[in-house]
Amino acid sequence: MKQIVIIATLDTKGPEVAYVRDRIEALGARPIVVDSGILGEANGILPDITRSEVAAAAGHTLLKIRAAGSRGAAVEVMAHGVREVVLRLWHQGRLDGVLCLGGAEGALLGVAGMHALPLGVPKVLVTPSASGRRRFAPFAADSDVVMMHSVIDILGVNTISRAIFDNAVAAVVGMTRDGGGEVRIDAGQLTGITMLGNTTPGAMRLREVLESAGRETAVFHANGVGGPAMEKLAAAGCFSGIVDYTLAEISNTYMNGVLAAGPDRLRVAGRCGIPQVVVPGGIDFFNQSAPLPPRWRLRQVYRHNPISMLVRLLPAEMAAVGRIVAERLNDAVGPVCVVIPNLGFSINAVPGGKLWDPEGDAAFIEALSAALRPEIALELVDTHVNDPAFGELVARRYLDMFS
Repeated sequence: MKQIVIIATLDTKGPEVAYVRDRIEALGARPIVVDSGILGEANGILPDITRSEVAAAAGHTLLKIRAAGSRGAAVEVMAHGVREVVLRLWHQGRLDGVLCLGGAEGALLGVAGMHALPLGVPKVLVTPSASGRRRFAPFAADSDVVMMHSVIDILGVNTISRAIFDNAVAAVVGMTRDGGGEVRIDAGQLTGITMLGNTTPGAMRLREVLESAGRETAVFHANGVGGPAMEKLAAAGCFSGIVDYTLAEISNTYMNGVLAAGPDRLRVAGRCGIPQVVVPGGIDFFNQSAPLPPRWRLRQVYRHNPISMLVRLLPAEMAAVGRIVAERLNDAVGPVCVVIPNLGFSINAVPGGKLWDPEGDAAFIEALSAALRPEIALELVDTHVNDPAFGELVARRYLDMFS
C-alpha cells in the first residue's frame, strides 16, 4: 500500500484535509497527516503527527515557536521541523509521496519537507499562491514539486475545491503507483551541460557528439535555477564532468536580472575537483521582464519572447563579468578549460543583430584573459557560439580531459 504524507495547518485546513485523507484511502493508499500549524488547534481531524511533534523535531516547543517574535520567524523555525519529520518518514520507508494544501505560509511549510526529498519522489502542492505575478522560487526551488493552482482559497469543500482536491489526490496517488520513483544516479555517471534558447544550436551539437562517444548527458536550463540545480547534483557526485556552455546566470546575477543565480554559481564544480569546460554562452546579456523598465530602454535590447527582454551589457560591465568568471574558475582544484567563440556569444549577437557588440566581447575576453591563472587553458576560436563546428570542438576538448 502506497503511503501519502499530507502536510497542512490543521487549525485552518482541517475539514479540507479530512476530505483529501478520505479520498486517498478511497484510492487504496494510506494517508499520514502531518499538522504543520502553529497557532490554534487542529480542527475537525486528528493528525498522525501533531504540531507539537513537528516543533520538537525542530528542537523547540510549540510555545517557544509561537513566541518567536513574528509570524515569519515562527514559520521559518517550524519549517525545520517539517523537514526533519518528512526526512524521518522517508528513511523509515513510510513515505511514497507528499501532498500539501496551503496558503502562502502553509505552502512554504509543506515544501520545506518536499525539498529535502530526492528527485522523483512525488510532490504535489495545492495553493492559491501558485498564480499571478508571484515568484515561484520559494515553492519550486531546485526540486520537482508539482504546483497546482487551487483557483479559490482553501476554505471549505465545495463544487470547485472538490474537483481540485480530487485531481490533486489522483495525481499524487497515480505518481506513486505508476511513476518512476526516486532518481538514483550512480557516482560520476552523467555529464552536466548548461543551455538557454540563445545557445541551443551549439549545445545540441555538443550533446550529440558526447552521446555518440558514450557519455550520458543531462542538460540544465540556465535560468537562475538550472545552473544551481546542476551544481547541487555535482556536489552529490553525480557528474564525471561539466560543460558549462551557458553563463547567462553570471551576467544576470551581476546586473540583478531575472535569471540571477546567487554567489556560488561557477564555484561548486571547481571546489569538488570536477573537470570543467567553460564557454561564455549568453554572458553578453541579462534578462528583464516585459515591458522593459525605462532605465534600460536606451540599451541594445532584443525581445526574446513576449515576456522576456534581453538587455546587452556595456563594455565596462562585460569586463567586470570577465573578472568574476576568472576569479571563480581560479579557485578550481580540478581541470578547467575555457573555450571562447570570438564571433558572438548568443543567438542574436551576429553582425546586424540586436546584441552585436564586438567591443563589449573584446572587453570580456581581455579582462578574463588577464585575470585567469596561467595554468588554466584558454582557447579563442573564430566562430559563433551556435556554430555546430564550435559545439563539436567543445565536445572534443571535454573528451580530451579524460583521454
